[in-house]
Formats: sequence, structure tokens, C-alpha cells
Amino acid sequence: MTTAQTISLRTFTDLAPARDDLIAVYSDVRAELLHLPNYAVPAFTERLDRHGGDPGWFAVLAYTEAGEPIGYVYGNVIESDDRWWKRIKPNPPAQYTDRPAIAVKELGVRVPWRKTGTAKRLHDTLLAAHTAQPYATLMVNPAAGDGKVQRLYESWGYWSIGVSHPSPDSPILTAMIRPTGEGAA
Repeated sequence: MTTAQTISLRTFTDLAPARDDLIAVYSDVRAELLHLPNYAVPAFTERLDRHGGDPGWFAVLAYTEAGEPIGYVYGNVIESDDRWWKRIKPNPPAQYTDRPAIAVKELGVRVPWRKTGTAKRLHDTLLAAHTAQPYATLMVNPAAGDGKVQRLYESWGYWSIGVSHPSPDSPILTAMIRPTGEGAA
């Protein structure tokens, strides 16, 4: 674990200036999984490029004082007819889908900066920029970290609303949701 070091957060609404840093951090964060088709860098890059063109795309990256990218989160605004919702089984209740929501698509922090609060700061900064959306939603591999990642999201106020299988190469994911504003964890 890295000692308390000053990090800065930078926000992006355009993919181009953040793309290389997102790919670099992703490659490091997911290093042990890159041999799996869904986690391979080309698969991530394809998703990133697609997501980066989606409405309301927004990213937050964390940097060290020396300018090294150490973590990221990105997402975009989704409407009721978005394929995100259509892939969740059972169908999510209308109270979650009848208004735009912020979908947290990716979140990762390099190993030395884990357990420093960096992931929570990244996440909270993303949500703070999307208070017009009543809910934030994400999908998590329930096996990640032997369940620790899902439990972390639960500690941040998320709860399960179903499962999703976004692609043939993807594991079955737990779909989660939480309010974005006051009263959220």
C-alpha cells in the first residue's frame, strides 16, 4: 500500500485526451486477467471507444504529483431504452429505468494505491457530476476478489437488481443500483 501521497483528480468529457491513460491504467489493473478474451486490451479498447461516443460520457482519472495515472472511473448517461437495461434479468423495475441514470462502466485503481480511498474518491466525483440522474448503476463480476469487490460496492450503497451477460466472452455479472444524491452512502 502506498503511503498518503497527494493525488489529483482530473475530469474528462471527451475521450481523446484521456484514452491513452485509461488504457495504460486498465492494462495494469487487469494484468492478471488480460489472457481472458473479455478482459484483453483489444476488447477493452473496443468497449472504451464505443462508450466514449455514448451520450453523457464522463471520466475521472487520478494522478500522482509526478503526473502518473493511477486510477480511473468512467461512465455515461443511459436512457430507459438503453441496451444496458435490456440485458438485465429480470427486467429492472420502472422506478430505476423511467428516467436517465448514470451507468458506471469501469472503475480501477493500480495496486499500490488500493485501500487508500482513491476508488471511492473517483466514484464519488463521477456521481457528483451526475446529480441530475436519480440513480447510478454498475455491473460487477461477483467472483472478483472472491466477492470483495461486490461487497465494496454494497458498502457504497449499491444493491443487486439482477444479473447481466453482456457478451459471450463476459462472465455473468451482478447488476447493481443506488441513488446518486442525498441519502446515498
